[in-house]
Amino acid sequence: MILHGNQRGGVRDLARHLLKDENEHVDVYELRGFVSDNLKSALNETYALSKATKCKQFLYSLSGNPPAQENASIEDFLDAAERVEHGLGLTNQPRAVVFHEKKGRRHAHVVWSRIDISEMKAIQLSFTKRKLLEISRELFIKHDWQMPRGFMQSEERD
Repeated sequence: MILHGNQRGGVRDLARHLLKDENEHVDVYELRGFVSDNLKSALNETYALSKATKCKQFLYSLSGNPPAQENASIEDFLDAAERVEHGLGLTNQPRAVVFHEKKGRRHAHVVWSRIDISEMKAIQLSFTKRKLLEISRELFIKHDWQMPRGFMQSEERD
């Protein structure tokens, strides 16, 4: 599974992207650790908490895309999210999981709050690209998917 993530603010733009109707199907699968029961309000909760800190990029947003010829299950996506959560130190942080389906192909987005409410500061994220690459490789091996050439030799990335 190709994993791409980044730190961000911009709740309104992110919510708009995650809910946009250019996808054939959008499913807000999980809202964990939020008071709210809808995505926009949940992300706004994180924004409100971030105001008590100096953190500008208070969210971590991840997209997971399986290989084009593969059909990953919901459990496969949730396994990837758990691995990323553990690997980046975001365990038990509030998170939202959204599934998109476009042209019959499913992919997922996961958004975590970076604000540790017990400390009232942002969780430091270091070496995220390297960690995501390692997790992606693990997932390709676990599922016996054809690994992209760029994963095997970095100079062949596209």
